[in-house]
Amino acid sequence: MKKKLIMLLLGTSLALAACGNADNGEKENANQENGSENAGSVAGNGEKLYQKNCSSCHGGNLEGGFGPDLTNIGSAYSEAEITNIIKKGKGQMPPNILKGDDAKVVAGWLAEKK
Repeated sequence: MKKKLIMLLLGTSLALAACGNADNGEKENANQENGSENAGSVAGNGEKLYQKNCSSCHGGNLEGGFGPDLTNIGSAYSEAEITNIIKKGKGQMPPNILKGDDAKVVAGWLAEKK
């Protein structure tokens, strides 16, 4: 019984760690040092940022996995609500997977999924 519990906790820890991105702070600092990216290039990166930071839990096609299905997330939440979830976390999702403009770009991209 103890082995099963330990394996469950270890598996959950690994899954949560896979959802995180250790270089978020470095990326944000680089953007501040180099100036923010122009709006056109940032807007096109929602899917790329999602694939890099979110797909390990929510699936490459938004189909869900460890995290919930996001295929119709825009029908349930506004862009502001999605940004808030990304920043504060929800359920087993840890906070600050993405920060600043990256969080807003992904939230905007996800809000279009209806």
